[in-house]
Amino acid sequence: MKNTAWDSYQLFLQVARLGGLTGASGTSGLSPATVGRRMLELEQETGRTLFVRSQTGYRLTPDGQALLDHLQEMEAAARKVDAWRQSGEGGVTVRVAAGTWVAWLLTENFSAIRMPGDGFALSLTIGETRANLSYRESDIGIRAFEPDEANLAARLLGEVAYAVYVRRNAAEAAEQWVAVAEDEAISGYLRWPYRNASGSIAATVNRPRSLPDLVRAGAGRAVLPCFVGDLDPELQRLGGEIPELKHRQWIVMNNEDRHRPEIRAVADRMTKLLKSYSDLFAGKRASRS
Repeated sequence: MKNTAWDSYQLFLQVARLGGLTGASGTSGLSPATVGRRMLELEQETGRTLFVRSQTGYRLTPDGQALLDHLQEMEAAARKVDAWRQSGEGGVTVRVAAGTWVAWLLTENFSAIRMPGDGFALSLTIGETRANLSYRESDIGIRAFEPDEANLAARLLGEVAYAVYVRRNAAEAAEQWVAVAEDEAISGYLRWPYRNASGSIAATVNRPRSLPDLVRAGAGRAVLPCFVGDLDPELQRLGGEIPELKHRQWIVMNNEDRHRPEIRAVADRMTKLLKSYSDLFAGKRASRS
Protein backbone atom coordinates (compact mmCIF):
# COMPACT_ATOMS: atom_id res chain seq x y z
CA MET A 1 0.00 0.00 0.00
CA LYS A 2 1.34 3.41 -0.89
CA ASN A 3 1.80 6.04 1.77
CA THR A 4 -1.45 7.91 2.33
CA ALA A 5 -1.21 11.69 2.60
CA TRP A 6 -1.94 13.09 6.05
CA ASP A 7 -4.54 15.47 4.61
CA SER A 8 -6.62 12.43 3.57
CA TYR A 9 -6.57 11.22 7.15
CA GLN A 10 -7.52 14.70 8.40
CA LEU A 11 -10.47 14.71 6.01
CA PHE A 12 -11.46 11.25 7.27
CA LEU A 13 -11.42 12.61 10.84
CA GLN A 14 -13.81 15.39 9.84
CA VAL A 15 -16.23 12.99 8.13
CA ALA A 16 -16.07 10.58 11.07
CA ARG A 17 -16.64 13.27 13.71
CA LEU A 18 -19.30 15.21 11.84
CA GLY A 19 -21.14 12.14 10.58
CA GLY A 20 -21.17 12.83 6.86
CA LEU A 21 -20.07 14.75 3.81
CA THR A 22 -21.93 18.01 4.46
CA GLY A 23 -20.26 18.78 7.77
CA ALA A 24 -16.83 17.86 6.44
CA SER A 25 -17.48 20.01 3.38
CA GLY A 26 -18.22 23.01 5.59
CA THR A 27 -15.01 22.65 7.61
CA SER A 28 -12.69 21.65 4.77
CA GLY A 29 -13.91 23.97 2.03
CA LEU A 30 -14.24 21.04 -0.38
CA SER A 31 -17.50 20.11 -2.10
CA PRO A 32 -19.45 17.13 -0.72
CA ALA A 33 -18.78 15.27 -3.96
CA THR A 34 -15.03 15.80 -3.58
CA VAL A 35 -15.11 14.70 0.06
CA GLY A 36 -17.02 11.57 -0.94
CA ARG A 37 -14.54 10.77 -3.69
CA ARG A 38 -11.60 11.25 -1.32
CA MET A 39 -13.15 8.82 1.17
CA LEU A 40 -13.61 6.21 -1.57
CA GLU A 41 -9.95 6.67 -2.52
CA LEU A 42 -8.91 6.28 1.13
CA GLU A 43 -10.84 3.03 1.36
CA GLN A 44 -9.11 1.78 -1.79
CA GLU A 45 -5.68 2.78 -0.43
CA THR A 46 -6.25 1.12 2.95
CA GLY A 47 -8.05 -1.91 1.54
CA ARG A 48 -10.73 -1.49 4.23
CA THR A 49 -14.38 -0.42 4.21
CA LEU A 50 -14.45 2.54 6.58
CA PHE A 51 -18.07 3.74 6.38
CA VAL A 52 -21.61 2.49 6.14
CA ARG A 53 -23.22 5.04 3.84
CA SER A 54 -26.89 6.00 4.06
CA GLN A 55 -29.18 8.94 3.41
CA THR A 56 -28.82 9.99 7.05
CA GLY A 57 -25.02 10.15 6.95
CA TYR A 58 -21.82 8.16 7.24
CA ARG A 59 -21.49 5.63 10.08
CA LEU A 60 -18.14 4.08 10.91
CA THR A 61 -17.54 0.37 10.35
CA PRO A 62 -15.36 -1.52 12.86
CA ASP A 63 -12.37 -0.84 10.58
CA GLY A 64 -13.37 2.82 10.40
CA GLN A 65 -13.56 3.03 14.20
CA ALA A 66 -10.13 1.39 14.48
CA LEU A 67 -8.66 3.94 12.07
CA LEU A 68 -10.32 6.77 14.03
CA ASP A 69 -8.77 5.49 17.27
CA HIS A 70 -5.31 5.29 15.68
CA LEU A 71 -5.57 8.78 14.19
CA GLN A 72 -6.79 10.30 17.47
CA GLU A 73 -3.73 8.85 19.19
CA MET A 74 -1.57 10.44 16.49
CA GLU A 75 -3.36 13.76 16.99
CA ALA A 76 -2.81 13.60 20.73
CA ALA A 77 0.92 12.99 20.24
CA ALA A 78 1.14 15.81 17.71
CA ARG A 79 -0.61 18.20 20.10
CA LYS A 80 1.81 17.31 22.89
CA VAL A 81 4.72 18.11 20.59
CA ASP A 82 3.02 21.33 19.50
CA ALA A 83 2.41 22.40 23.12
CA TRP A 84 6.07 21.67 23.93
CA ARG A 85 7.19 23.72 20.92
CA GLN A 86 4.86 26.62 21.76
CA SER A 87 6.05 26.71 25.36
CA GLY A 88 9.58 27.36 24.10
CA GLU A 89 8.33 30.15 21.85
CA GLY A 90 6.10 31.79 24.43
CA GLY A 91 3.02 31.30 22.24
CA VAL A 92 0.91 28.80 24.19
CA THR A 93 -2.85 28.64 23.59
CA VAL A 94 -5.25 27.16 26.15
CA ARG A 95 -8.24 25.57 24.41
CA VAL A 96 -11.54 25.59 26.29
CA ALA A 97 -14.68 23.73 25.16
CA ALA A 98 -18.02 24.74 26.64
CA GLY A 99 -21.72 24.68 25.86
CA THR A 100 -23.64 27.71 24.66
CA TRP A 101 -24.59 29.17 28.02
CA VAL A 102 -21.43 28.48 30.03
CA ALA A 103 -19.49 29.96 27.10
CA TRP A 104 -21.74 33.03 27.27
CA LEU A 105 -20.96 33.41 30.97
CA LEU A 106 -17.24 33.00 30.33
CA THR A 107 -17.22 35.65 27.61
CA GLU A 108 -19.25 38.01 29.81
CA ASN A 109 -16.53 37.61 32.45
CA PHE A 110 -13.54 37.20 30.14
CA SER A 111 -11.30 39.49 32.18
CA ALA A 112 -11.58 37.04 35.08
CA ILE A 113 -10.33 34.17 32.89
CA ARG A 114 -7.49 35.77 30.95
CA MET A 115 -5.73 38.68 32.59
CA PRO A 116 -3.29 41.34 31.38
CA GLY A 117 0.21 39.99 31.45
CA ASP A 118 -0.77 36.36 30.84
CA GLY A 119 1.71 34.68 28.54
CA PHE A 120 -0.90 32.56 26.77
CA ALA A 121 -3.82 32.99 24.42
CA LEU A 122 -7.29 31.55 24.99
CA SER A 123 -9.32 29.66 22.38
CA LEU A 124 -12.99 29.02 23.18
CA THR A 125 -14.93 26.35 21.25
CA ILE A 126 -18.70 26.65 21.70
CA GLY A 127 -21.08 23.77 21.09
CA GLU A 128 -23.48 21.32 22.66
CA THR A 129 -21.47 18.22 21.82
CA ARG A 130 -19.41 16.48 24.50
CA ALA A 131 -15.96 17.98 25.03
CA ASN A 132 -13.33 15.42 23.99
CA LEU A 133 -10.21 15.76 26.12
CA SER A 134 -8.88 12.20 26.00
CA TYR A 135 -7.10 12.95 22.74
CA ARG A 136 -6.41 16.58 23.62
CA GLU A 137 -8.86 18.16 21.20
CA SER A 138 -9.36 20.61 24.08
CA ASP A 139 -7.38 21.39 27.23
CA ILE A 140 -10.35 22.21 29.47
CA GLY A 141 -13.98 21.23 29.06
CA ILE A 142 -17.29 21.64 30.87
CA ARG A 143 -19.41 18.50 31.13
CA ALA A 144 -22.80 17.61 32.57
CA PHE A 145 -21.50 14.34 34.01
CA GLU A 146 -18.39 13.04 35.74
CA PRO A 147 -15.96 11.63 33.16
CA ASP A 148 -15.31 7.91 33.19
CA GLU A 149 -12.15 8.10 31.09
CA ALA A 150 -9.18 7.03 33.20
CA ASN A 151 -6.89 9.75 31.85
CA LEU A 152 -9.18 12.67 32.74
CA ALA A 153 -9.32 14.70 35.95
CA ALA A 154 -12.50 16.46 37.05
CA ARG A 155 -13.68 19.09 39.52
CA LEU A 156 -17.31 19.24 40.62
CA LEU A 157 -18.74 22.75 40.13
CA GLY A 158 -22.27 22.19 41.45
CA GLU A 159 -25.75 21.63 40.04
CA VAL A 160 -27.55 23.16 37.07
CA ALA A 161 -31.33 23.64 37.15
CA TYR A 162 -33.80 24.36 34.33
CA ALA A 163 -37.26 25.89 34.09
CA VAL A 164 -39.79 27.12 31.55
CA TYR A 165 -39.62 30.86 30.84
CA VAL A 166 -42.05 33.33 29.29
CA ARG A 167 -41.95 37.06 28.60
CA ARG A 168 -42.36 39.02 31.83
CA ASN A 169 -45.73 40.68 32.42
CA ALA A 170 -47.18 39.36 29.18
CA ALA A 171 -50.94 39.83 28.98
CA GLU A 172 -51.31 36.07 28.99
CA ALA A 173 -48.83 33.24 29.11
CA ALA A 174 -47.91 32.10 25.62
CA GLU A 175 -49.30 28.64 24.97
CA GLN A 176 -46.92 28.00 22.10
CA TRP A 177 -43.32 26.88 22.39
CA VAL A 178 -40.05 27.86 20.79
CA ALA A 179 -37.24 25.34 20.52
CA VAL A 180 -33.97 24.42 18.88
CA ALA A 181 -34.47 22.41 15.69
CA GLU A 182 -34.91 18.74 16.54
CA ASP A 183 -31.78 17.56 14.73
CA GLU A 184 -29.74 20.13 16.68
CA ALA A 185 -31.36 19.33 20.05
CA ILE A 186 -28.49 17.39 21.62
CA SER A 187 -28.82 18.36 25.28
CA GLY A 188 -31.59 17.11 27.56
CA TYR A 189 -33.18 20.54 28.03
CA LEU A 190 -33.24 21.09 24.26
CA ARG A 191 -35.03 17.77 23.72
CA TRP A 192 -37.57 18.42 26.50
CA PRO A 193 -40.12 20.37 24.34
CA TYR A 194 -40.16 17.56 21.77
CA ARG A 195 -40.87 14.99 24.46
CA ASN A 196 -43.52 17.02 26.24
CA ALA A 197 -45.03 19.57 23.84
CA SER A 198 -44.13 18.49 20.31
CA GLY A 199 -47.51 19.54 18.92
CA SER A 200 -47.22 23.10 20.24
CA ILE A 201 -43.84 24.21 18.86
CA ALA A 202 -44.43 27.37 16.85
CA ALA A 203 -40.86 28.29 15.91
CA THR A 204 -37.42 26.70 15.87
CA VAL A 205 -33.88 28.02 15.61
CA ASN A 206 -30.63 26.18 15.03
CA ARG A 207 -28.79 27.61 18.04
CA PRO A 208 -29.85 27.87 21.72
CA ARG A 209 -28.54 31.44 21.89
CA SER A 210 -31.66 32.70 20.07
CA LEU A 211 -34.22 31.13 22.39
CA PRO A 212 -34.35 34.04 24.91
CA ASP A 213 -34.72 36.49 22.02
CA LEU A 214 -37.81 34.63 20.80
CA VAL A 215 -39.29 34.50 24.30
CA ARG A 216 -38.72 38.25 24.76
CA ALA A 217 -40.48 38.84 21.44
CA GLY A 218 -43.52 36.94 22.70
CA ALA A 219 -43.10 34.07 20.23
CA GLY A 220 -43.63 31.46 22.92
CA ARG A 221 -42.24 29.78 25.99
CA ALA A 222 -38.89 27.97 26.19
CA VAL A 223 -36.87 25.75 28.50
CA LEU A 224 -33.72 27.54 29.66
CA PRO A 225 -31.04 27.06 32.32
CA CYS A 226 -32.13 28.99 35.39
CA PHE A 227 -28.90 30.98 35.47
CA VAL A 228 -29.81 32.31 32.03
CA GLY A 229 -33.51 32.96 32.52
CA ASP A 230 -33.20 34.34 36.05
CA LEU A 231 -30.57 36.87 34.97
CA ASP A 232 -32.79 38.25 32.20
CA PRO A 233 -35.06 41.03 33.53
CA GLU A 234 -37.50 40.55 30.64
CA LEU A 235 -38.15 36.88 31.41
CA GLN A 236 -39.94 35.09 34.23
CA ARG A 237 -40.38 31.48 35.23
CA LEU A 238 -43.60 29.69 34.38
CA GLY A 239 -43.95 27.24 37.24
CA GLY A 240 -41.10 25.65 39.14
CA GLU A 241 -37.93 23.87 38.14
CA ILE A 242 -38.06 20.81 35.89
CA PRO A 243 -36.66 18.17 38.29
CA GLU A 244 -35.68 15.57 35.70
CA LEU A 245 -33.38 18.04 33.91
CA LYS A 246 -31.29 18.99 36.94
CA HIS A 247 -27.73 17.70 36.73
CA ARG A 248 -24.26 18.20 38.13
CA GLN A 249 -21.61 20.16 36.25
CA TRP A 250 -17.90 19.35 36.02
CA ILE A 251 -14.76 21.04 34.79
CA VAL A 252 -12.60 18.43 33.07
CA MET A 253 -8.91 18.31 32.06
CA ASN A 254 -6.48 15.75 30.71
CA ASN A 255 -4.73 14.29 33.73
CA GLU A 256 -1.27 14.65 32.19
CA ASP A 257 -1.78 18.30 31.20
CA ARG A 258 -3.64 19.73 34.20
CA HIS A 259 -0.41 20.73 35.96
CA ARG A 260 0.83 22.84 33.07
CA PRO A 261 0.93 26.38 34.51
CA GLU A 262 -1.26 28.00 31.87
CA ILE A 263 -3.91 25.25 32.02
CA ARG A 264 -3.93 25.24 35.80
CA ALA A 265 -4.31 29.03 35.85
CA VAL A 266 -7.29 29.03 33.48
CA ALA A 267 -8.94 26.06 35.22
CA ASP A 268 -8.56 27.69 38.64
CA ARG A 269 -10.04 30.96 37.40
CA MET A 270 -12.93 29.21 35.65
CA THR A 271 -13.63 27.18 38.80
CA LYS A 272 -13.70 30.33 40.95
CA LEU A 273 -15.96 32.17 38.50
CA LEU A 274 -18.46 29.36 37.96
CA LYS A 275 -18.66 28.50 41.67
CA SER A 276 -19.43 32.15 42.41
CA TYR A 277 -22.62 31.62 40.37
CA SER A 278 -23.47 28.30 42.07
CA ASP A 279 -26.78 29.50 43.53
CA LEU A 280 -27.90 30.82 40.15
CA PHE A 281 -26.84 27.62 38.41
CA ALA A 282 -28.80 25.59 40.96
CA GLY A 283 -31.91 27.74 40.51
CA LYS A 284 -31.86 29.02 44.09
CA ARG A 285 -32.19 32.71 43.21
CA ALA A 286 -35.61 33.81 41.99
CA SER A 287 -36.11 35.86 38.85
CA ARG A 288 -35.84 39.60 39.19
CA SER A 289 -39.05 41.32 40.13
